[in-house]
Amino acid sequence: MTEISQFRFPTDVRYGAGARSVLAEFARKYRIHRPLLVTDSGLPQTEAFSLVAERMKRDWPGAFARFTGVHPNPTDRDVEDALDAYTQHDCDGIVGLGGGSALDAAKALRLKVAFPDAGLMEIPFDDLPATLTPMCAIPTTAGTGSEVGRSSVITVSQIGRKAIFGAPPLMPEMAILDPELTVGLPPQLTAATGMDAMTHAIEALVCPVFHPMCDAIALEAVRLVWNFLPRAYSNGADIEARGMMQMAAAMGAIAFQKDLGAAHSLSHPLSSEFGIHHGLANAICLVPVMKYNKAVSAARYARVAQCFGINTLGISEIEAADRAIDAIADLNERIAMPKSLDQVGVKMDQLHMLARKAFEDPCHQSNPRPCTERDLLKLYKEAFKQ
Repeated sequence: MTEISQFRFPTDVRYGAGARSVLAEFARKYRIHRPLLVTDSGLPQTEAFSLVAERMKRDWPGAFARFTGVHPNPTDRDVEDALDAYTQHDCDGIVGLGGGSALDAAKALRLKVAFPDAGLMEIPFDDLPATLTPMCAIPTTAGTGSEVGRSSVITVSQIGRKAIFGAPPLMPEMAILDPELTVGLPPQLTAATGMDAMTHAIEALVCPVFHPMCDAIALEAVRLVWNFLPRAYSNGADIEARGMMQMAAAMGAIAFQKDLGAAHSLSHPLSSEFGIHHGLANAICLVPVMKYNKAVSAARYARVAQCFGINTLGISEIEAADRAIDAIADLNERIAMPKSLDQVGVKMDQLHMLARKAFEDPCHQSNPRPCTERDLLKLYKEAFKQ
């Protein structure tokens, strides 16, 4: 009780089927005359893109530009190219559309608009203005929650790994959660992004930072993923399941303003070095990390078990934690997630390199149980063949 805590939940979130119509309000409220639509190269071929582009043509007839060059794991080059498009088309706002990669790139673009001559690593965060270029974030997946987050994860060539850029002004002014835009997401991506949301919620819950509101939000996100991810995976047209997964993803991201943990430090190099989908990497790494943390986080994992509908009456917290961990492994199996790193192309002799990069990643610094580089290597080895 001797420290001053800060709680922040400012994002204007609009939720519901057809919520993309709220783009008209975004245009009016922030006086956006020519937005840049930021997305990845694969999205223009999707129904989700067509629905949003049709809406934008109505709200900005002939007056919005497109940048479709975001890579699956966005790079600082992507952000520089997006800035070129923003400047060339004389834009005054940003609409980010897609998964976490597109939304993170769109948020990082706002930093470059504010400091066009600085590399991302040289951005003076202490001098950030209170507000950046207005942004509306529209997710087409249900995992990262980047639409309500204050951080952007970008692979920076200068350091050869992912870097996290975070500050409250990076939160988009508006987030539109329209489950109709996620209906076409393939089952494999539905599963991977869903486990990303689950990992965010669980790691936020056990992060040793005082934030009771985020803890409560994390627990509800855990419950939603458990109940609705299998439904969204098996029937992509289930609008209720799609919508609840969008809510779970946003809630997981709100919760992890507390910070994350070792699973994310392990998964970030897997994405930057091998192109493994971030949610898939989290799914593989989560169980070993939960086992590693169990000795200090059993009480919180017991609450996770309760969210899964497990009866914890009369059993110890350790036993309840074990049941929660087993349930996560079972969920991975039900949605056909790979069980181990060797199944996604990682070789045993690459684990030392990965451990070094994982130790450089800051997420493990807020893990409930401290991690050395050697600990991270052991966790990789456990994840290698589960």
